[in-house]
Amino acid sequence: MITVLYFAGLKEKTGLDKEEFIFSGKTVKQLLEELQRKYEGLSDGIIQVAINEEYALPEDIIEEKDIIALIPPVSGG
Repeated sequence: MITVLYFAGLKEKTGLDKEEFIFSGKTVKQLLEELQRKYEGLSDGIIQVAINEEYALPEDIIEEKDIIALIPPVSGG
């Protein structure tokens, strides 16, 4: 199992602050593609991904028990 954490606007689009499911052994890119199919509108904008509190690249492999944070673009001033 992995845990996916949703922040800010992503929480609103999914209706969840987190969810758990089986997804180990696949890439960050594959995870984002899967979630974009599952949640309409999730692909609107660039999403930063962190694995266990470290920013991840699209080709990074997700392992069992990883905690994945999805962070939408943030604006402010």
